[in-house]
Amino acid sequence: MTATRTPDAPQRSAPAAASGRDAHLDNAKFLLIVLVVLGHAYAPIRDTLLTETLYKWIYLFHMPAFVLICGYLSKSFDGSGRRVEKLVTAVGVPYLIFWTVYSIQAYTSDRGVPTSPLEPIWITWFLVALFIWRLSTPLWKAMRWSVVIAVVISVAAAGLVTGDILMLSRVLSLLPFFVLGLFLEPKHLTLLRSPAVRVVSVLVVAATLAFAALYLVDMSTEWVYWRESLEDREVDLLPLGLPARMVFLGLALVLSLAFLSLVPGRQMWFTKLGEYTMFVFLLHGLPIRIADQLGLYDLVDGYVALAVTTAASLLLSVLLCTRLVRRATSWAVEPSADWLLRRKARDTGPGEKANATAGPEKEPAVSRQ
Repeated sequence: MTATRTPDAPQRSAPAAASGRDAHLDNAKFLLIVLVVLGHAYAPIRDTLLTETLYKWIYLFHMPAFVLICGYLSKSFDGSGRRVEKLVTAVGVPYLIFWTVYSIQAYTSDRGVPTSPLEPIWITWFLVALFIWRLSTPLWKAMRWSVVIAVVISVAAAGLVTGDILMLSRVLSLLPFFVLGLFLEPKHLTLLRSPAVRVVSVLVVAATLAFAALYLVDMSTEWVYWRESLEDREVDLLPLGLPARMVFLGLALVLSLAFLSLVPGRQMWFTKLGEYTMFVFLLHGLPIRIADQLGLYDLVDGYVALAVTTAASLLLSVLLCTRLVRRATSWAVEPSADWLLRRKARDTGPGEKANATAGPEKEPAVSRQ
């Protein structure tokens, strides 16, 4: 987002507008990253109906919503050399670093280790997806009916066996949300926050929670992981597979929009933390997996485990945004990789350097601004 105000622009607080950031989007990014942490933290304790319901409900929309915001904030990507260089240093290099980190942790805990960096491990799949989606941005902006084409690709991907290489099943399955985000405008976000839409959004949240409790808890998590194709799961394309894929795409979209509708648009105590979601995203997996490896999840169970895990996840989300953590880990989350590029940042002119950090592209769904 730029700092320029237009009649259709979302209302911002004075501090957010002065800094050129959108408080609504920063709020949404931080709340979504909290849901990411909660989802991963809940995975080992899904032994109660409430925990399983919350887990499935979170997975129903939190990544589609992230991808939607990612697309919205990728409008300025034009495929130029400067943009590609930023993509390599901000996404590609951190992927290799954290692929190595999580592979080492997986090895020490006897988890499955991928055979090469072409196979993303755990949360690193999103960096691969972000890299691919953003590279394809000029294509989607140039074509007609881009969203429709992306939906067709997503549905078709449900019948393809893509394996683990680049986690293409997830990349293709969630593609419509990225493409839709590219074509959203500030006036659409403003409309989402109107009183009437917010009333409907509350009903959507209540209805989807009930759906998760009544039906989703007994269904395979692969419907909301977007990880395995219908062929991998041996689900017939018709009459169940493809219609169900369309239903889950629709549910994810409606719930994502409802979430954005209910997110505050004003400056909140956590608004500033929305700038640092990349740190939370890349770092939170280590404490969670180490806690599981050490057997800490076995110390409590049931609703006590749910309460403790929820509190610890909220604390962890805030802690990973602190200046101390950012300074200690910036070498990995925001590495300096000029040595990898033919044209180094110091060789660009003052005007180009200023433009390199401007525009929506600076703020992906897991923003590193």
